[in-house]
Formats: sequence, structure tokens, C-alpha cells
Amino acid sequence: IMLLSPGACPKCCRSPKWDFMAQIFQKSEIRSSCKLDARRSETPMHTTLQIGTPPMRLASEKLNSSSQAFPIRPCYDRLMNTDIDTLRSWITDCPQKGMVFFGGAGVSTESGIPDFRSADGLYAQKTRWPYAPETMLSRTFFDTHTSEFFDYYCTTMLALDAKPNAAHKKLAQLEDEGICRAVITQNIDGLHQAAGSKNVLELHGSVHRNYCMKCGAAHSVEQLLEARAQASDGVPRCQCGGIIKPDVVLYEESLDGDVLEAAVRAIAQADLMIIAGTSLAVYPAAGLLQYFNGSHLAIINRDPTPSDAQADLCLRANIGDVLNF
Repeated sequence: IMLLSPGACPKCCRSPKWDFMAQIFQKSEIRSSCKLDARRSETPMHTTLQIGTPPMRLASEKLNSSSQAFPIRPCYDRLMNTDIDTLRSWITDCPQKGMVFFGGAGVSTESGIPDFRSADGLYAQKTRWPYAPETMLSRTFFDTHTSEFFDYYCTTMLALDAKPNAAHKKLAQLEDEGICRAVITQNIDGLHQAAGSKNVLELHGSVHRNYCMKCGAAHSVEQLLEARAQASDGVPRCQCGGIIKPDVVLYEESLDGDVLEAAVRAIAQADLMIIAGTSLAVYPAAGLLQYFNGSHLAIINRDPTPSDAQADLCLRANIGDVLNF
């Protein structure tokens, strides 16, 4: 849905319901998805909202199942399609190796993998463990509650049957065409590589890489699961007796310096940067945005992010739908 400010579409905004919603968003901190519109008083500002979602949930109230959904207006769909077409033209016209894609958990939700911080994400789900997910995914918890760590990790963080979606496949195609310089991801599922992308910078590691903390031997995720199944305490161990640790960045651990440096270099050289499926709330990954000095910055995310005001375009739409061209 795209909601216009008062006066932008008098015909659609005439009803009291739409006037009320326009006033709500006129006072909100969600920025216009068009910098030019925001600067010109004679041009209507517009704020993008996700297409095809349930009724909007405002910060001050939650709409229950009995609440009536607001109607979807055709003119809003047309304007959203215009924004999508604008982004697609930026991609098509991008110079060789001029595009960088920075993605988070929202990129993989269309493959059936839940994200972390949304209303139905992993952190909001009730589990059988008496600890917060952030606690169980910390290095301290790994060291002090190793068996419980692997119980949670193998149950919730592994999605080995997931397949690449339309977004993963399009990014691989754009790399083959020489447009996409690099995919920078916060995800650990390996779906970008499964789709065919080669220059993938995994800021938080990968579930497919594991290593022995004693001898350093590499282990596949299948070997980790087999070793865990054979262990009486559920802790996978190498033949040397050392614990096999997933090569993923836990809370309290540092990002790989070489990967971080490569990500900074790719962003600094990009003409177009697309950020998708991330709340931009996890640092230092979210801080990488400051190194972008190119022509166009686009954000595709289901919810507003702290960096929306810096973007040239903000879309509330499915990432796979936007990149399906």
C-alpha cells in the first residue's frame, strides 16, 4: 500500500478514514521514499507501506483480528509499481560491477527461513528453553552451556532443506551479467552460493563451515550433525576429541577482519547499493552503510529502518517480487 499525504490524491483521501491515516503518517518519522518530493512543497510526499499485508499496526495500538482492514486503492499500487520500476532501471543502467547488495534475514524468509526481530521472528517465538535467544547464541553460553547451545542451534538455526528464492537467483544472474560486484550478507544459510553467486561476503559466517577447536580440522554441517548424534551429551567432537564449533559469529565475538575489509571496499566502490531484509540494527554490520558514496541507495524492508532517511528509495515489498524481472 502507498499512503499519500493530504492533497496528494483528493479523490482517494476524501473519506474521514483516509484523512485520519494521512494525518497519522504526516506526523510520523517514516521518511518519504523520494528525496526530490520531500524537498519540493508543490510535489506530494509519499510514504511506502508493504503491499498485501494485514491491516497496519500503529505504534500506539494493535489491531486485533476483528478490526476492519483498510481498503487497498489502485492508485497506491500504481505508485508502488513506479518506485519498483525506478529501482529496476537503476539496476539495468548500473555500470559494470557498480552494484552491491547488502542483505539480512529478510532475504531468506521467502525461502521459509524465519527472520529474527519481526513480530513472528525467532526472537518472538516461545521455546522450551528458559533463556533468551540472544543469550543462547552468545559465546559465553557456548562455553558454559555447550550441550544446550547445540540443542538450540541445531533445532532453530539449521535449515538445510531450504532452497534459493527469486531474490537469490536474480542476484546470481546479475553477477553473471557483470552488474553485481558483491553480495554482502548477514545470513549464515549459504543460499546465495546455492543460487550461484560467487563473490559472497558472509559477515556472520556460515552453518556449512565448522572447525575443531583443538586441531583446527574442517567439518561439514553433515559431519557436525553426525558427530552430535554419536555424542552422549549432544556435543559434536572431532576425532582428536576437540569440540566442533560452527563457523558463525556469536554474540560477544568479532567479525572476521578480512571479510569486513572486503565489504567496506566493495561498498566504497559501488554506484548503486541495495539494502534488503535487514533492520540495520546489528552493529558493526549496520555501520557499513557509512562507506557508500555512490549515486543511488535503495532499501527494501518490511519495516522502517534507522537509515531510511539516507536512502533515495524505500520499498515495503517482497524482495523476490522487486527483483523478479
